[in-house]
Amino acid sequence: MLEKILAYDTELFLYLNNLGTESWDWLWLGITNKWIFGPCLGVLLLFLFQRKFGWKAVLILIVTAALMITFTDQITNVFKRGFARPRPCGEQDLIDQMRFIAVRCGKYGFFSGHSSNSMAIAIFGGLLLKNYYKRLIYVLIVVSLIIAYSRIYLGVHYPADIVCGLTFGVFSGYIFYKLGKYAMQKFIAS
Repeated sequence: MLEKILAYDTELFLYLNNLGTESWDWLWLGITNKWIFGPCLGVLLLFLFQRKFGWKAVLILIVTAALMITFTDQITNVFKRGFARPRPCGEQDLIDQMRFIAVRCGKYGFFSGHSSNSMAIAIFGGLLLKNYYKRLIYVLIVVSLIIAYSRIYLGVHYPADIVCGLTFGVFSGYIFYKLGKYAMQKFIAS
């Protein structure tokens, strides 16, 4: 059963990965770059948090978000080492059938850190701001899905890596949303 799922995962990866074209590679490399998309999203959320909650709350939310990203990143690494599933770009049988345009490959891919981190930020920020910007969470989720797809486009993750990363991101984002809300009520309400 597991072999069949992994075979379907590989087929879907090859299909989605080969949809790419050279003329769009620059865009997907930019989307996946953690020094481009991440800071832009972070600055936007900080601005919105400050506008609605004030500077004291922003400091609490920065600490909470930093803990969330650290938690999500570390758990992702535990899974990667534990499952030791090679990335598609590391599979010699696939390299001739796929487009690999990432800067580097990395060793293990299950599950995607980009997907889990971006979705955690989307859920965390979207839920904290839902009373002020009702549709923001949907925009953030779409941005997270685009970041997640970029990992397939570049040839560094299978779809199952992405789905599991997104799922874990929802879980992490929700837990740290609750933690952030609790911390704001405890330290700001007084």
